[in-house]
Amino acid sequence: MFAEGNPVRLLVVEDDPDLNRQLVEALGEAGYAVDSAKDGEEGHYLGDTEPYDAVILDLGLPEMDGLSVLEKWRRDERSMPVLILTARDRWSDKVSGMDAGADDYVAKPFHMEEVLARVRALLRRSAGHSKNEIECGPIRLDTKMARLTVDGATVKLTSHEYRLLSYLMHHEGRVVSRTELVEHMYEQDFDRDSNTIEVFVGRLRKKIPGDMIRTVRGLGYCLSHGGDEA
Repeated sequence: MFAEGNPVRLLVVEDDPDLNRQLVEALGEAGYAVDSAKDGEEGHYLGDTEPYDAVILDLGLPEMDGLSVLEKWRRDERSMPVLILTARDRWSDKVSGMDAGADDYVAKPFHMEEVLARVRALLRRSAGHSKNEIECGPIRLDTKMARLTVDGATVKLTSHEYRLLSYLMHHEGRVVSRTELVEHMYEQDFDRDSNTIEVFVGRLRKKIPGDMIRTVRGLGYCLSHGGDEA
């Protein structure tokens, strides 16, 4: 089984190269698709043009400070959850960050497990879930352990199958287009091909009740308790 994770795309904006790399590696190992930026201008541009599900944003950035980046995103109605990174002794930064629209903060130095836990909590809240487990009919997904059970039996998934199923479960009952799935499953520089989504859907239909993922012709896919293909 691969590491914990969600089928979501994250952005890390941190100018310290070692910490940036450590965050990207830890989040990637946790199953996320991760892009990164090392200054405020690049971070603002990516956050303004790409569909991220959450952002980890350092406040002390070159080119454009993190607070300005966050304020511009919120003015432009970019509503993705933002976890800010602050210096432990700068309590005023925490207050300013939260007032600017941050959803949570972590003080440096921090344990990576705390960042992972706070990211999971942000994603749960933004998707309307209060627990790590998501249920839909006979299937249950533990997003902390990255474990799928069908009628109580554990079912193995590849990382991409897991990302796809988890995204559909987070958006149960809504039609999700191939384009949206591709944007949220893969990093920015990944060789994206929307045709692979159909392949992963086909594999998933063999591992969960096949009628739970409904094809809506010309629009995309919808996960529900069951139904005939449209």
